[in-house]
Amino acid sequence: MSTESCPKSPADEADIIHPRVLPFITVHLACLAILWVDVQPIDWIICGALYVIRMFGITAGFHRYFSHRSFKTSRVFQFFLAFLGQSSAQRGVLWWAATHRYHHKHSDTERDVHSPVQHGFWYSHVLWIFSKRGRSVDYSLIKDFQKYPELVWLEKWERLPPFLLGFLVWLIAGWSGLVVGFFVSTVFLFHGTFTINSLSHVIGKQPYATGDSSRNNLFLALITLGEGWHNNHHHFPSATPQGFHWWQIDVTYYILKVLSIFRIVWDLRLPPAHVVAGKRRLSLATIESAAQQLAASFSIEHIGKTVLKAWTHTPKLEELRNRARIGQSEVEAFLKEMKILELPTIENLKHRAQKMFDHLPSLNPIVERANHIIVQAVSVWLLQSDMCEA
Repeated sequence: MSTESCPKSPADEADIIHPRVLPFITVHLACLAILWVDVQPIDWIICGALYVIRMFGITAGFHRYFSHRSFKTSRVFQFFLAFLGQSSAQRGVLWWAATHRYHHKHSDTERDVHSPVQHGFWYSHVLWIFSKRGRSVDYSLIKDFQKYPELVWLEKWERLPPFLLGFLVWLIAGWSGLVVGFFVSTVFLFHGTFTINSLSHVIGKQPYATGDSSRNNLFLALITLGEGWHNNHHHFPSATPQGFHWWQIDVTYYILKVLSIFRIVWDLRLPPAHVVAGKRRLSLATIESAAQQLAASFSIEHIGKTVLKAWTHTPKLEELRNRARIGQSEVEAFLKEMKILELPTIENLKHRAQKMFDHLPSLNPIVERANHIIVQAVSVWLLQSDMCEA
């Protein structure tokens, strides 16, 4: 047995760059000034408007255009989307898009810096932004947009858009407008956007097997103008709409559709019918990840303990030890020979897979692989437990 320790997550490395947290905390503290300013109804109108408008800058601009190029637009509107997105105070456009492309390459693996599956809620929600890994970015992933000097300039001056917007709000609506209209809406925008990292990989349904834990969530779709259909998005990332069905509300796509009428944007990419139906052939990596998810839904420890208890003082336990002396494969073969009732049957696995994934071209490869993973995991558990007791 290897004595190598498991890889640590970034959260375990205490790699938060504390000075970087100060501006973020300051924006939150500025909201407390609402207790001392004379808030007017117009301030809340500005707050709501800036939330929606800037969320569109994130969802349509940073995400669907710069990260996934799901539609085309002019160079002027491209810059406008970048400026609008940066007015949300969520770093620069090139950093945001490059980081998101990296996320899709390594979704919910140890290399995914903001996976709640790997690093927990708070790290994936916000703390990763201030980590050493979160601050660094592979700009080679964004070469297609790095060639535009105006975007490079905007990236360099990442705090200019939110500063100008805050100053404009102050000129129009005074201090109460600045506090409520700008700072409060910015905080709402922070956490509305961040829920896609922290919650949409944990809460919701998975109609498609995507090889990660991405999920569809109506509530998140409403507060993020359509981003909550996250499992759809990971199933076909280059689609402009993330709501694949008429009942899946996707405000960002509706706005882009209107803009396409006036040729402000064009070539909106739609998901093919066979993709929506879930008939696209699964990659080996997706099958492996989906099988791991399916296998993880069963308690290996519970199965192992039940088997050991039933085999105590029986020839089966001695046979297990004899097989173990030969090798791991012999232990797995022995478990299959015994037809252990505690092990889930193929029918059980299929039934659970159907509940987990609505749209799949075939359950068989996932179920077969999950069955092997479970048998292998139980055999390892039995050997380790038996060796400890021996």
